[in-house]
Amino acid sequence: MVHPVPRAPKRGPLPPAMGSHNAPATQGSNSQLPTVEEISAGGVVVDQHGTGLRVAIIARINRGGRLEWCLPKGHPEGVENYAEAAVREIEEETGIAGDILAPLGSIDYWFTVSGHRVHKTVHHFLLRATGGELTIDNDPDHEAVDVAWVPLSELALKLSFPNERRITDLAQDLLPEYF
Repeated sequence: MVHPVPRAPKRGPLPPAMGSHNAPATQGSNSQLPTVEEISAGGVVVDQHGTGLRVAIIARINRGGRLEWCLPKGHPEGVENYAEAAVREIEEETGIAGDILAPLGSIDYWFTVSGHRVHKTVHHFLLRATGGELTIDNDPDHEAVDVAWVPLSELALKLSFPNERRITDLAQDLLPEYF
């Protein structure tokens, strides 16, 4: 599900509920497993290349051993707001520095791991690439196994998750304002 977020200043304190915390399982759920709320931030970092645009994405291996191509994202640290976390995480996971152009909204989803259910919300932003070189060498968690520039026209075919394809559709709608 895509949730729009209002345009907000790029800096500011985090709400007190940032990061992960335990919460009771949703009433009426089929599971008696404890629920953990997780929040991440990331986005679509776009670079002008020749006459076209391209986006940096990462590959990771999922718990089932399959390769998944996705948008870079990660957890806010310390007092970072979502935008600051997105900029840092994108640079760590892709090697590409960027400036925020606009918020793209958030997605949320559920999954189960290690005896608990996780409800994850990811806040996405549109960024303009400002420098750097593609690399996964600076990913502190070593989650990314590959990184690539993908032409904007091929992005929907490369991304593994429909909710991320919807985020990139929103980004494409905004691109004429910035490129």
